[in-house]
Amino acid sequence: MWKPNQPGSTPQSPNNEPNRPATPASGGFEPAASRPAAPGAQSAAAEQATIGKSLVVKGEVTGSESLYIDGKVEGAINLPGNRVTVGRNGQVAANISAREVVVLGKVRGNINASDRVDIRSEGSLTGDVIAQRISIEDGAFFKGGIDIRKPGSPDNKPSEAAKPVSV
Repeated sequence: MWKPNQPGSTPQSPNNEPNRPATPASGGFEPAASRPAAPGAQSAAAEQATIGKSLVVKGEVTGSESLYIDGKVEGAINLPGNRVTVGRNGQVAANISAREVVVLGKVRGNINASDRVDIRSEGSLTGDVIAQRISIEDGAFFKGGIDIRKPGSPDNKPSEAAKPVSV
């Protein structure tokens, strides 16, 4: 005989079917926005768009969120105040304007960063760089000029920034 509140017993309705919650239990899929993340990481992860390996974008990319590129982009990338990361599979033939640029793949074009440019050991950059800070790891490829701008300096001399400087 069935006794309620006993270990191993399953509550059943009068028609001998197990009681089920009114809302379905959470399956394996949750949208990224509702998934809990580490403190501080959620805002960064929630506001990053991704261009996947098989995607090709031709034209201008603009917006107000960070971007991770693992595919191909040709044209211009303008994301002021945000980070642009070119992944290991990323191939970019564009001028990039952003707060921070991280290069793990291949970039052909000029970079104008309000904060920093980081070329990792697997990365390749052919083009001029304007930034406050730059980091080039051992093994990285870089061909172009570097113009280090101090914080608050005006960007009113674009002709000087375009002059190549031997490094």
